[in-house]
Amino acid sequence: MVYFLIRPYNEILAQGALLCLLTPTATAAAVITGMLGGNVGFLTAYLLFCNMVIAIAAPVYFSFIGVNESLSFWESVWYICRQVFPLLVFPLFIAAALRQWVPKVHQALVRIPKLTFYIWIVALTIATGITVQFVLHNDNPDYSIESGLAVIALILCCLQFFVGRRIGRRYNDPVSSGQGLGQKNTILAIWMAQMFLHPLVTVAPATYILVQNIINSYQLWKVSKTR
Repeated sequence: MVYFLIRPYNEILAQGALLCLLTPTATAAAVITGMLGGNVGFLTAYLLFCNMVIAIAAPVYFSFIGVNESLSFWESVWYICRQVFPLLVFPLFIAAALRQWVPKVHQALVRIPKLTFYIWIVALTIATGITVQFVLHNDNPDYSIESGLAVIALILCCLQFFVGRRIGRRYNDPVSSGQGLGQKNTILAIWMAQMFLHPLVTVAPATYILVQNIINSYQLWKVSKTR
């Protein structure tokens, strides 16, 4: 709905908005949820479900907005699914395989619950650097479009955290719902933008990275003050 509302004004802005909403929950959301005192079990279940659904839904969405126009619709769906599905689903099978066949390695990783957080920081730095490099070396920069993408990402990030927490309050768990809806796998979003959308769209998830981490930092700071 957001994509079609914005598309008459600008296609790139519409793609940026779509990406901010379509991107699944980040794996690091479980770590932040635990730090904030939320329900890690609920968030992990939602994380797995959300990522598997997006692995199927993303190809359909990208095909409808005209990605790979030289291919038929079903060829386009298959092409995108072949790229997206392994990135989202294979890690789940790897984790299950470690737990089943290499339990010692699995237990060693479980004993370092914040490991994913630090791995995510490294990946985040690399992804942000790639985006900044693209913006700086863009031959025909359009600062109005880039600014518009940044504003859209700011609004949608704040809105999703707010809506998630409002829903969560009905079930006495605003933290888990807020993180589940608001904290996105922005590295995946940047990759999807670079692979399937206009390259400039990467400005939206790059801005989302900044905004969601400001929100997370503020939440962690508030929690630390109460302890």
